[in-house]
Amino acid sequence: MVRFPLKLALTLVFSCFYVQAAQAQSGREEDMARYADAGQKALAAGQYAQAQDNFEKLAKLDPSIAEVHATLAAIYFKQRQYELSVQEVLTAKRLKPSLPKLDSLLGLSLSELARFDEALPLLEKGFRQTADPDVKRMCGLQLLRAYTGLRRDSDAVETSLALNKLYPDDPEVLYHTGRIYGNFAYVVMDKLHDTAPGSIWMQLAKGEANESQKAYDEAVFAYNHVLSLDPQRPGVHYRLGRIYLARFSETQKPEDRDAAEREFAAELAIDPGNGNSLYELATIQTELGNLDEARKLYEQVLERYPDFEEALVGLGGVCLDNQKPEQAITVLERAIKVNPKDDVAWYRLARADRATGNRDGQQKALTEFQKLSKAKPSHKPASDEITPQRLGPEAQQ
Repeated sequence: MVRFPLKLALTLVFSCFYVQAAQAQSGREEDMARYADAGQKALAAGQYAQAQDNFEKLAKLDPSIAEVHATLAAIYFKQRQYELSVQEVLTAKRLKPSLPKLDSLLGLSLSELARFDEALPLLEKGFRQTADPDVKRMCGLQLLRAYTGLRRDSDAVETSLALNKLYPDDPEVLYHTGRIYGNFAYVVMDKLHDTAPGSIWMQLAKGEANESQKAYDEAVFAYNHVLSLDPQRPGVHYRLGRIYLARFSETQKPEDRDAAEREFAAELAIDPGNGNSLYELATIQTELGNLDEARKLYEQVLERYPDFEEALVGLGGVCLDNQKPEQAITVLERAIKVNPKDDVAWYRLARADRATGNRDGQQKALTEFQKLSKAKPSHKPASDEITPQRLGPEAQQ
């Protein structure tokens, strides 16, 4: 179950009505005006217990004012007194059904009480129909809780996707939607385990899970199990190659890199069109200093996939190392056209322009490189799919 403290925006206080008699005719009316004024000031200062005390006294003096009950409902909600919040909302609705946001507040309160069946239609209405972004956000977050409590996992995922689209940079939204995705994935994988524990799909799931946790030996075992069941299944040798490369980056043991080469070659034997395997082999050859072989492999990738940006950047680097800066410029400009935000491409282009004596081009490329480097880390993050091209140590100086 998703549990979280909601931030109660003052929008849920329904514009905090202000009671004031035009001409005080009695001590009762003077008391009402005094409590209303004190309650408003306490609310504005975030002193909810004091605001509660004043509005409770106001409600006793005149129980017929719907706005007082609505404001009390919002205060009770903020104070986590959800039963009282429900009672006050229902009272306010009976007195004045036209008051705005009552249904949303009622849904939020019922959900906090785990009365999800009652809360659901109110929360759905608040999330899908209200124009107020704060109320929409709160209803959406409580919908995640209600759907999870009712075991409607698909609906929870659908709502999570909508919340992420509406509030892409909201940390609370990201936290709770991430939990929903994780829970849904667990439920699905658990069902897969119960339905087909020995299947290829279960072994693939195990391999991917272990790979993500850097449990390399277990991942290799699972993927090899897949190949024992279906030796021609595409993509599995490639995943094995990526695991060996990841382990090589940690251990620097040549046998891991050799194993990666074998797996990528095995993938190409099954699927000659696997551009990622060709690219990885080209990158390995570059690191080994086998530049002619690396160039051939990059060119093979680009024959099939002319907009493979990392391959273009890799080929540009090989051309530079082969003292062919004019050729490097051609492919690096193509790479930048595909992805203008690749700092490695801009840096290599600056090197190529310098080698050809193009000072203006060099300065432009360096300016772009420096701008991109300030906006992000000085190297590309690791990719789960391919090994990214990286800056050399000279670029860090």
